Parts: sequence; structure tokens; C-alpha cells
Amino acid sequence: MGHTATAQAGSGGLTATEHRLANGLRVVLSEDHLTPVAAVCLWYDVGSRHEVKGRTGLAHLFEHLMFQGSAQVKGNGHFELVQGAGGSLNGTTSFERTNYFETMPTHQLELALWLEADRMGSLLAALDDESMENQRDVVKNERRQRYDNVPYGTAFEKLTALAYPEGHPYHHTPIGSMADLDAATLEDARAFFRTYYAPNNAVLSVVGDIDPEQTLAWVEKYFGSIPGHDGKPAPRDGSLPETIGEQLREVVEEEVPARALMAAYRLPHDGTRACDAADLALTVLGGGESSRLYNRLVRRDRTAVAAGFGLLRLAGAPSLGWLDVKTSGDVEVPVIETAIDEELARFAEEGPTPEEMERAQAQLEREWLDRLGTVAGRADELCRYAVLFGDPQLALTAVQRVLEITAEEVQEVAKSRLRPDNRAVLVYEPVAGETGDAETAEDAGTTDDTAAAATDENEEAAK
Repeated sequence: MGHTATAQAGSGGLTATEHRLANGLRVVLSEDHLTPVAAVCLWYDVGSRHEVKGRTGLAHLFEHLMFQGSAQVKGNGHFELVQGAGGSLNGTTSFERTNYFETMPTHQLELALWLEADRMGSLLAALDDESMENQRDVVKNERRQRYDNVPYGTAFEKLTALAYPEGHPYHHTPIGSMADLDAATLEDARAFFRTYYAPNNAVLSVVGDIDPEQTLAWVEKYFGSIPGHDGKPAPRDGSLPETIGEQLREVVEEEVPARALMAAYRLPHDGTRACDAADLALTVLGGGESSRLYNRLVRRDRTAVAAGFGLLRLAGAPSLGWLDVKTSGDVEVPVIETAIDEELARFAEEGPTPEEMERAQAQLEREWLDRLGTVAGRADELCRYAVLFGDPQLALTAVQRVLEITAEEVQEVAKSRLRPDNRAVLVYEPVAGETGDAETAEDAGTTDDTAAAATDENEEAAK
């Protein structure tokens, strides 16, 4: 089955066609003949929110196992074949999905489709105790290198545990715990694959210099015989009150280069106008060196060396506004916190200026166009909107929706959500005897880097 989409208003002339195989696999195709490359992106509707207590980290572990061979492709063959053909590839895991992707020269598109189909249909033929133990060790080492043994490395994990209560499906992050990784068995992995790695739990997008008819024929040839699976349990309810209702706080004493104040604010779900308004609010307040918080803390007061405020969009639970400030010299955290609250209160009272709205909308528009302007970025967004919101076409009009948000909507979300009683706060204090190093603190990462590292586990970095 399939239908052809015409360019929608606000889509910038971009189009996509949607199809569905008999086994339930959704396929989205988008032609772009600007360069002779094609992007393949496969999203599985499974992430850390689908995990149960005692088996956290299984979604991310399985992302690694998907690169350990299948029936026709042994060992590291997936990497070797794609890179040998001049392509690039990777995979990531988040709260809400696991994805795999390749960008190939056009004439190698069939190879990428065959590779993805082979591991979807036959990974269990190659999954054994040896590969399980190998990748368990890789993930544990990744946790040590990127979380446990770097400054501020566990900040995101601690803040999500504060912001989402015990038992909530987003209470733990995709990396999982060491104890749960040790406890996972080969049968756990096999059951996980049978449940979630089925064609009717996936969306495949192909974007670029393609012949849609030929591409769909290849998809049918390689994916069409893979059976669906109907035993997937519904994800646990992630709904929560709009605000936390109090300020939650944790002080961490570690060997960090400088004091830091980090906070997570509970914000509207992704896919709503209110979420787009929140994105604009955080961009005005902390999106770059022209933002209010950067101007106040870094330029004017000189109490911080870095200040950022970014949005972690989530569809199955409230999104998070992620505030990250690294202090300058011996400045105490309460000084920073007072200044932040003053700026947030002033913004809630006055709202953004016309100039701030224009700049923030232009900034988000550029970021969206950057994603949609590459074949890999567009393939990923088409999958995201298909998996999380049921409609890939929404990706093509996302820019227009951001530009339609009013200053009044931005002010309203700031007034109702960016309040002291709606945040989880993490304060980092260097252990006794440590001294702050402003340059090192700034290099240690800001809002977007920290959140992205904690929510998108990078497969290639672990290889």
C-alpha cells in the first residue's frame, strides 16, 4: 500500500510518500537529487521507557548487539561492508526509541537495505553468549568513560531521577545501571529482540537520490518476508502533573573543576504548541551568547563562565528544560541562583521583546532547516514524527509551526512553568582542597552537550 504526498504549505517544497508492507513495516520515501547519496534510517519503537525494574540498560545494550553480526553478516561485517562501500553508519538509543542509520552513495543503497533487513530478520541466529559478554563489557566500559569517571558525568542521570519519581518510566536513563547490566541474561536479550525488533514496531525512511519505485521494490524484497510480532506490551504511563509542586534539590561533592548549578524544569510534551513556545522561551533565556542568562551571568556579572538553557523534547512524558551554569572562580552557587531567579521572574512578567522573538525564531528555524536540509537529518525526522506522533508529514511543516508561535504564548509558558517550585536542582561543589579552573569548567560541557550525551548513546564511539 502507498500514497504520494504533495508539498504542503510551509514544507519548503519537500515531499514524502508513505507505504506499509503486509507485515506492518511503515516505509517513508523522500526524493532529493541534489547529491548522489541516499540515507537509510530505521527507528524501532523501543527505548529505556519500555524497560522494567531490574533490567535497565537493555535497550542500549541491544543497540550494541545489533552490530555483532546476523545470519549472513558475521562479526563486525555490518561496519566493514558499509564503510567499504563509501558509506557511514551509526545507532543511538534514547528514552523513546532506538535507531540505526546509514548514508550511502546512491548505487550502494540496496546494500544498506539488505543489511538492515538481515539483522531485523535473523539476528537471533548469531546472538550467543560470546557476543553478549563482549558487548556487556563494552557498555560497562562506556558507562565508566562517559559517565562515572568524568566531571559532571552523572548529572543528567541524577536530575532525571529527581524530576521523574521512583517507578516512572523515565526515572532512569538509557545507559542503565552496572548491576542491571550484570544481571541481564542471553535469554533476556533474545526475548527483548523478539518483542521489539519486529517490522510492525518499526519505521524505515529512505531519503535522497532515489528511484522510489525501485527503492520500494528492494524494501519489499528484503523486509517483506520478515514476520510481525503482536506481543509488545504498551509502554507504561508517563503522565505527570504539569508542575512538580516543590523544589527538589541534591548537593553533590565531587572532584569537579568548578561549582555548577544545574536544574531540570518540567515542561509541556513534545508535539504541542506549548512545547514549541517553551523551546522559544529557553532560546531567548539561554540559547547562545546573545541570550539573557549569558549576558547577565557571563558578560555583565562575570559570575559564570558558561550558561545555557536547552529543551529535551519528550513525547511520552513531560519534556525537560535543562539549565546548566558553571561558576567563575570562587563564586558561590546562591549568587548564581538569585540572579537566575531574577531573570526568570522578569521574563515571566514582561515576556520576550519583538527583537528577541525574531532572533529566537530565526535560530530555531535555522536549526530545523539544517536538519531537514541533509538527507540523513530529514530521514531521522521523518522517522521521529512517524514513530512518536503517527504522521511523518509533520516533520516537513515543523518550521512553520515554530514561526506561528506568539510572544504571548512564550510568556505564558514561562510564567506557568519556569518557577522555583517546578524544578529539580543539582548543585556541584568541589571536594575540599579542589580549586576551580574556569577554562576547564567551560570545556566540560554545557546544556546541549550534557543532555545529548546522556540520552543518545553513541554506538560508534564504543567500537
